[in-house]
Amino acid sequence: MSEQLKQMAERIKTLRELAEVSVETLANDIGISAEDLRKYESGNEDIPVSVLFSIANRFNVELSALLTGESPRLHNYLVVRNGKGLKVERRKEYDYQSLAYNFANKKAEPFLVTVTPDTEETPVNYNSHAGQEFNYILEGTVKIFINNHEIILNEGDSIYFDSGNKHAMKALNGKTAKFLAIIL
Repeated sequence: MSEQLKQMAERIKTLRELAEVSVETLANDIGISAEDLRKYESGNEDIPVSVLFSIANRFNVELSALLTGESPRLHNYLVVRNGKGLKVERRKEYDYQSLAYNFANKKAEPFLVTVTPDTEETPVNYNSHAGQEFNYILEGTVKIFINNHEIILNEGDSIYFDSGNKHAMKALNGKTAKFLAIIL
């Protein structure tokens, strides 16, 4: 596993221990199993962004503090140049770039997400997290799964939904897709 993943896992475990919260309590609070939380804290298992986001919310810390180990410092504005977002290595299907990682006290978490195409047989890996989410398709075509619904979105289409619902995306037509995801 990557060094970034190991460091995030250590930050999560340390944060939990400093707050004197058990694995079972935190897992219950964020809606995952204690076994999964232990795997994430080991640094040997990818941590979904939805889990990172839930942990950050639970402990009232910035998501970027979990990702980088540093607290955001900017208060007036933040410019992120093309391709310079903070890369978040999570799942192989998705490439995330945090677009507001160094802005303090954010009301939303914007990401540029790239989805690589896979086969129809590849299982869908669902996420869910507290809040709401807005996705705007910049490039390609995606199928979004929300609970038992499947919706096809093309360039220029958008969707806003309760992200507490289980959800996932797949790139279609054998082509990579990109979308702007804003988590509120």
